[in-house]
Amino acid sequence: MFTLDQITSAHSRVKSGADFPQYIRDLKRLGLTKYVAFVEDGHVDYHGERQQFVQAPGKYDAMVMSDALKADEFKEELLAHQQGKTDYPTFIRMCAEMGISTWEVDILNLTCTYFDQAGNEVLQEQIPA
Repeated sequence: MFTLDQITSAHSRVKSGADFPQYIRDLKRLGLTKYVAFVEDGHVDYHGERQQFVQAPGKYDAMVMSDALKADEFKEELLAHQQGKTDYPTFIRMCAEMGISTWEVDILNLTCTYFDQAGNEVLQEQIPA
């Protein structure tokens, strides 16, 4: 059984997108199976084995979300973030501006899927193990 404190501790070690694979390994060790992050206010729904669920509250005031999806620009900016060129707050602002509303990380299958405001899949990536 994982706790929000354990998740928060693991997340505190993430300084850029380059740290993301280790974060996922840490969450898997805690027993998480997936999580869904909400760009608008930063709250996150964490799911684990045996139907365990924990919700982290929003981290910031609600952002203005763009209804216009800019998928190609998002992919370019995502790559820069994954290379460690931007921090998390910059990544979140970019998601809102590009029309990305949520992403779901499937820890068991090592995928990260980004969704637009309408819930349409924009991009699915494999997470390096």
